[in-house]
Amino acid sequence: MELYTAAQMREIDRIAIEERGIPSTRLMENAAQAIVREIRTLPIPGPGFQDGFTAWCTRDGRQPTQEEQAEFWALRQRSAIAFCGPGNNGGDGVAAARMLLEAGWRVRCVLVGARERMSADCLEMERRLIDAGGTLEDLDPEDTGRYIGFDVAIDAMFGVGLHSDLRPDAAIAARRMAMSGWVVSADVPSGIHADTGDVMGMAVQADVTVTFSRAKPGLFVGKGAVHSGRVVVADIGVPDDLFPERDCPTVLVERDMLRLPRRPVDGHKGDFGKLFLLAGSRGYTGAAALCARAAVRGGTGLVTVAVPEDVYPIVAVKCDEAMVWPWPEDDAQIVERAKGCSVALIGPGLGQGERARRLVLALMRELACPIVLDADGLNIISQHIDVLDKREGLTILTPHDGEFARLAGCGLPIQDRLGAARDFAARHHCVLVLKGHRTITASWNGNCAVNAAGNSGMAKGGSGDVLAGLLAALLAQDADPVAAVWLHSRAGDLAAADKGEHGMTPSDLVEQIPYAIKELT
Repeated sequence: MELYTAAQMREIDRIAIEERGIPSTRLMENAAQAIVREIRTLPIPGPGFQDGFTAWCTRDGRQPTQEEQAEFWALRQRSAIAFCGPGNNGGDGVAAARMLLEAGWRVRCVLVGARERMSADCLEMERRLIDAGGTLEDLDPEDTGRYIGFDVAIDAMFGVGLHSDLRPDAAIAARRMAMSGWVVSADVPSGIHADTGDVMGMAVQADVTVTFSRAKPGLFVGKGAVHSGRVVVADIGVPDDLFPERDCPTVLVERDMLRLPRRPVDGHKGDFGKLFLLAGSRGYTGAAALCARAAVRGGTGLVTVAVPEDVYPIVAVKCDEAMVWPWPEDDAQIVERAKGCSVALIGPGLGQGERARRLVLALMRELACPIVLDADGLNIISQHIDVLDKREGLTILTPHDGEFARLAGCGLPIQDRLGAARDFAARHHCVLVLKGHRTITASWNGNCAVNAAGNSGMAKGGSGDVLAGLLAALLAQDADPVAAVWLHSRAGDLAAADKGEHGMTPSDLVEQIPYAIKELT
């Protein structure tokens, strides 16, 4: 699924209206129909309804009378409130309110913002609402009970146009929305940056976001991925030929876009890659073992795990299928062994001692094959970034946010993970896999893939080692790193379905890798 920025969408909408002659009000009506269509599929009451009922009942600090309870329960029947800004996103909400009113819903439509700033299309939608018997009322920030307890709250305050913190009146409206059953946002939840997913001050927590024409990056990265709920992409009548794929460098990874190379029927172990893994140290033998097990499960023909001699017995016991090799005293022998392999994975559990640092730099300088840098390999390179810049072969880096901050010299939290990953990959001519909720794979050519699979049960030490091993294994078989990231997350989802997010372990991830791969083959 292609993800288009706010600037791209504004330009495409302009072309559709000014050059293709499509009436802007027609697009607005189509957007409203998409919102209403989604609302009418929701079960009533919604997940936030009880909070609204409780707040309504106690708004005066007393128990309601029977008449007041009857009023509330009458209101509950198919009721909606639309909070609308003065711009075109607000016009979408006003039109949706009118359509629900015409369908027999009890509707309240509230303007959040100045009337003198209402766009021409928003004013036209207000006129149509009035003709249908409705009213666009001004928000009363002091009223605590009039705006809560509805079956559905429509967030149509800002959409993709917001670039600063929510104003106080919009923040009040956002809090009132949370006191209704379902919250449905138009295009982008108000308070979420459409490109970065950053929360600007505060943001609406949507259960469903109906986004128009094409999805936006901010719905799937950063906190936007949390605030957007279920995302529905709605066609509102903008011609498809205005969305050329070549102009969209960011995609959301979906299963049907992934492929794995076919394994020849007469293949032998040498046909499926030779992986050299430099990993492990005292206290961190599990990282080397998890990497090796994931690499074997990923289908690599031969896996060599090079470990310090003092931990060799421990790692050897943990690895049945991989070849565990203790480091010789001569660094040159280690480099030569690595040169005989098709991919090198450097860093998991390696430590940052003097010999580890020396080996990482030597391998980076002398290997021509693809290299995957993880964990301590990243930490060492962060102090020698020039080595990364001078390398001609493919280098894939797999940092979490803390490791990335050390690599890039930026602060935490990272406000724009997508932009930061893209800039780093382009600047250092590498592939960057920025791990975390919604892992981002960025290439030096500017293309980025956002991975939406996975779950919080994977947030355990060792899960990154599994990813590193699987990524290197598939790279040795000429597979796309994006496929490896998705397969790792899919294995996590399968493990969660089997064991639950609390109890699943990185070893469970390893065991689920074959089943995730089967889904692609």
